[in-house]
Amino acid sequence: MCVLAYLMGSISSAILVCRVFRLPDPRFAGSNNPGATNVLRLGGKLPALLVLIGDVLKGTIPVWGAYFLAIEPLWLGMVAVAACLGHIYPVFFHFNGGKAVATAFGSLLPIGLSLAGLLVATWILILWLTRYSSLAAIITVSLAPLYTYLIKPLYTLPVTFLTLLIIFRHRANIKRLWQGKEPKITNKLKR
Repeated sequence: MCVLAYLMGSISSAILVCRVFRLPDPRFAGSNNPGATNVLRLGGKLPALLVLIGDVLKGTIPVWGAYFLAIEPLWLGMVAVAACLGHIYPVFFHFNGGKAVATAFGSLLPIGLSLAGLLVATWILILWLTRYSSLAAIITVSLAPLYTYLIKPLYTLPVTFLTLLIIFRHRANIKRLWQGKEPKITNKLKR
């Protein structure tokens, strides 16, 4: 399941959507990140929405499959991490991938809709207050283990693995936020 999750995670929604819409390769344009936020900047709302859906599904499908195979929680976490590692280091795209926020979110969906609702509400609130997509992602993913503990404590450790991976992947964003150099989402929409 971990190998399948990694391979599914390696399918880059951003690159494929950009090819279909004849947009620049998101690895080498905009923020150089093949994710929904960069595709929003490069091509608008529809391509970004398609990327978001694709990235969520490549986390949800393998974890839900593992969940229905009655794989124990720790290994469910490993399947989720494998899907995210596939997104970050995709074998099909020269190991040059995104930050895996949507894929991590998708991998948390099988835990429950209440967790998904809390995560979405937190992300929207932080984005609305700050206009920093990266900060919203970092704070939301940092709260994910707490939310999981309150809803289904059995999955807290696997969710913590995901949290650490996503925060590690955002280290450049954290540095730019600290320096006051991180672009706000409103700046990305002015074109």
